[in-house]
Amino acid sequence: MGPKTQRVYETIRSWIESGRYEPGDKLPSERTLSSELGIGRTALRQVLGRLANERFIKAHDRSAYRVVGSSGVPTPSNLPAWEIHGSRRIYDNRWVNLDLVDVEPPGVKRFEHHVVRLHHVAITAVIDDQDRVLMLWRYRFVPEQWGWELPGGIVDDGEDPAVTAVRETEEETGWRPAAVEHVVTYQPMIGMVDSPHEVFVGKGATHVGDPSDTEEAGHVAWVPLDEIPGLMREGKLMGSGTIVALLHLLSSRPTTAR
Repeated sequence: MGPKTQRVYETIRSWIESGRYEPGDKLPSERTLSSELGIGRTALRQVLGRLANERFIKAHDRSAYRVVGSSGVPTPSNLPAWEIHGSRRIYDNRWVNLDLVDVEPPGVKRFEHHVVRLHHVAITAVIDDQDRVLMLWRYRFVPEQWGWELPGGIVDDGEDPAVTAVRETEEETGWRPAAVEHVVTYQPMIGMVDSPHEVFVGKGATHVGDPSDTEEAGHVAWVPLDEIPGLMREGKLMGSGTIVALLHLLSSRPTTAR
């Protein structure tokens, strides 16, 4: 994909991600897009094909596309939330805090619920032009297990999580991502643990030296994405952030690459 088609790809994708075209919306005709974006129809179809492969859009009738999304799934509204009457901390530590929260679910007698509060973290999946992902093979003493992980770490107070993603990748692997893109923020154990996890994807990285974080560093390798399903079946992938990020990479691969 040349500079012009890449520019058009990024433009249409930004329209979708910014909400200019929402799930279910029909994109303008090829003729309109070609004229508005200053690109030939053949090159435009290459862009639209890539967006379709990456599941941003889907074909609708002949030479027409709609934005992919969940607009057809209704979101329940006006449901009562749990009422929080107060909270008291029963354990305070640099790494983990434990609170007892006085809550009252709808129609249920109020009670105290344990909440574990951990750090805000960022995880990064860096993929290269050979469809390989940057990973670490290391030991985790809690499950007493060796396994593959993506680099990641704690977001410092006031730090942009994207900055954390780049910093932690470089510290743990010695590779500096050119740029990272946010994919999703999620909670790994939503019922009892508060620890926002931010997943980022990077395209390419520059080797800048040896890992500087000796405690977190392990054996660094570029693992072919095709090997990930097998490693998953064998139980060799550790951590929910690693699995979420890798599943995203696998699901967003162009169909022609499979």
